[in-house]
Amino acid sequence: MVVLNRIYTRTGDKGDTGLSDGSRVAKHDPRVEAYGTVDELNATLGLARLHAEGPMAERLAVIQNELFDLGADLARPNMDRDAEAPYPVLRAVQQQVGRLEAEIDEMNGPLSALRSFILPGGSALAAHLHLCRTVARRAERRATELAQGGDVNPVAVRYLNRLSDWLFVAARVANADAGGDLLWVPGASRGDDSGT
Repeated sequence: MVVLNRIYTRTGDKGDTGLSDGSRVAKHDPRVEAYGTVDELNATLGLARLHAEGPMAERLAVIQNELFDLGADLARPNMDRDAEAPYPVLRAVQQQVGRLEAEIDEMNGPLSALRSFILPGGSALAAHLHLCRTVARRAERRATELAQGGDVNPVAVRYLNRLSDWLFVAARVANADAGGDLLWVPGASRGDDSGT
């Protein structure tokens, strides 16, 4: 259990921070960038939840909790030393990825086939979910960059990849409930004298 008696510690005043294994790195370290972007994603999901109800709100709550776990996963290097930790180490597991895939299939089933790219927007919930999707993609880029230079749980990367797909489909569901997707119309504002 986490107990926070004090919010500020002054330990990071010189630009470094502690990882969950006790080591210290610069606050701009790729590992901190990765789990920091996951934290940002979690905050954007909190905004999306303000507009969600029923099963969608419940699913977003589960994902927010999983993102805290995922942040803990990314904040701990040296996966090969997990057994030495004095506490159970949180790592993303394939079962979580599988659940996202099942939910994607369920949500996508009744939706019409895509015939165009979709503009981010529509209902308030869909617009927020599209923002979440873009932050999820950035978190994935940060995690894959980190994976090239150090050890990263490959399931964490898969989870972020699948989550961005989940958020895309969830935004389509939100717009289906509110009148439909906003479709991209290529060159719609170019007029007849576009020079092409």
